[in-house]
Amino acid sequence: QVQLEESGGGLVQPGGSLRLSCEISEFNLEYYAVGWFRQASGKEREEISCISSGGDYTFHADSVKERFTISTDNARTTLYLQMNSLKPEDTAVYYCAARRGYVCLKRSMDTWGKGTLVTVSS
Repeated sequence: QVQLEESGGGLVQPGGSLRLSCEISEFNLEYYAVGWFRQASGKEREEISCISSGGDYTFHADSVKERFTISTDNARTTLYLQMNSLKPEDTAVYYCAARRGYVCLKRSMDTWGKGTLVTVSS
């Protein structure tokens, strides 16, 4: 079955950059919507950015537009999240997830990674 594993989290100063990676077994972009979510302490999980099945549509949350970029490698086996101009409010556990369908649905993702912690602090 499909498995996901995030990496790249850590401590970064405000204004800095960080790149997260998510390796997905049996990854097929034509059948899966894939994306990034985050959950800050005591808050609801938030959809950050997703790529539709087929790759024809990309979603970005308003909170990260023009700062975060989602992408895949050439072999389409790894999902990335490039995070720039990081703010303290970006501090959260970041998860990648996949769903067999056209778009990501926060309450209906089929498979989740275990998460990687991003801490933005001076």
